Amino acid sequence: MPFSSSSSSSPTLISRCTVFPEQKSSIGTLKLSVSDLPMLSCQYIQKGVVFTRPTLSIDALVCLLKRGLSQTLTHFPALAGRLSTDSAGYVNVACNDAGVDFFHANATYLSICEILSPIYVPDSVRKLFAFDGAVSYDGHFKPIAAVQVTELADGVFIGCTVNHAVVDGTSFWNFFNTFAEVCRGVNRISRPPDFRRNFVKDSPAVLNFPDGSPKVSFNTDAPLRERIFHFSREAILDLKSRANAPPLRKRMENGFSIEAEILGKQSNDGWKINGTHTPNGKKMTVVRNAVLKSPRYETVTEEVSSFQSLCAQLWRSVTRARKLSQTKSTTFRMAVNCRHRLEPRIDPFYFGNAIQSIPTVASAGEVLSHDLQWCATQLHRNVVAHDDATVRRGVEEWEKNPRCFPLGNFDGAMITMGSSPRFPMYDNDFGWGRPLAVRSGRANKFDGKISAFPGREGGGSVDLEVCLAPETMAGVENDLEFMQYVSFD
Repeated sequence: MPFSSSSSSSPTLISRCTVFPEQKSSIGTLKLSVSDLPMLSCQYIQKGVVFTRPTLSIDALVCLLKRGLSQTLTHFPALAGRLSTDSAGYVNVACNDAGVDFFHANATYLSICEILSPIYVPDSVRKLFAFDGAVSYDGHFKPIAAVQVTELADGVFIGCTVNHAVVDGTSFWNFFNTFAEVCRGVNRISRPPDFRRNFVKDSPAVLNFPDGSPKVSFNTDAPLRERIFHFSREAILDLKSRANAPPLRKRMENGFSIEAEILGKQSNDGWKINGTHTPNGKKMTVVRNAVLKSPRYETVTEEVSSFQSLCAQLWRSVTRARKLSQTKSTTFRMAVNCRHRLEPRIDPFYFGNAIQSIPTVASAGEVLSHDLQWCATQLHRNVVAHDDATVRRGVEEWEKNPRCFPLGNFDGAMITMGSSPRFPMYDNDFGWGRPLAVRSGRANKFDGKISAFPGREGGGSVDLEVCLAPETMAGVENDLEFMQYVSFD
């Protein structure tokens, strides 16, 4: 733990306790799915929010948070459990009401400005989270979740640390939002989690660890620079316009064409086949990469999304900053939510991991010699093609060779995009207003790891938490094509 009783550069631990669910769980045991198991080698998710100081005294605030957490765990009993491996090798969450850790710390030497104003995210931020360095497999003997509330000179930071084999980003933020909702005094939570184990199927696959517990797959000691780049709504729209102009028309083998019209990432992710309606209410049929060899095609509208446009610009600028050879293969990985991709769809608040990683590969020469539209189109095609059949095919391939998900930049030319600007990170009013900012801990960070957050002002603005090798970060900061879209407000 990063606590100290003497150093002015580390929080002082005031108290530590175990918080139990207000009501006993009746769920029993939840088997980890084929989407959960690969995360056992990942570190715990660490995300938190910065607030101005509430009018409550700190003692009253801590009591409020403990009581609210206990009530919230009643709705999320898996977080109060522990991992267990049965005699057949299956890893489960035992919903045994063992509780979560709650820490109250003091860091009044640190102001909100000192957290948010520096160009690079300061080292002090990682000290605002519990379980630093913990790997998800550790949930066998460590709490699945922990909450740390830290007093600042002029505010408070609430950080949540949750086992990544038990939650993905959707489940994490549903828990965090519900925690705030309960503390705010609502009588009925708005988004109850769905604990059915219906992600694809009940797989017989077993993940073995012949060398003991799994280890992280990246160098945790490699030097990194971490910076939050803010993109206003106007900047995002400008990028999207570049990615879609001139009008996107791609000639197909038999003379039919594809044009543009899925608006935004959510709509982009929401299509269905056979002329069914998309979330924006427009009837359409999507032609996917997987069916391009079919003898007939329909003309459809298909627009590169705002987020894909931003990702494409990042791909170009990071590739340029890395000074790779023209023939070097580069990979841009995007984590996607599979809840709405499956047929039948699973509940939007399915609790657990329901994600897969989509890699898009191109040589450095291709990324830099083509324009933004070309890069964005490569990303877009892969996202659109990731349908029910693709998800199930990925599961089948994993079952043939069960393994943990390899996080890292193994060849010096990889980018991994996580989180989402559509997660409700600012819907966390605990009773004294919305957060000022979102920050994350040190977990799962390496050269090329990017996390997308919504901008606080909303409206389609985006914050990118960018982790890069120092020399690569310097190159991106000197890349005018990238920096012209960054806001410095």
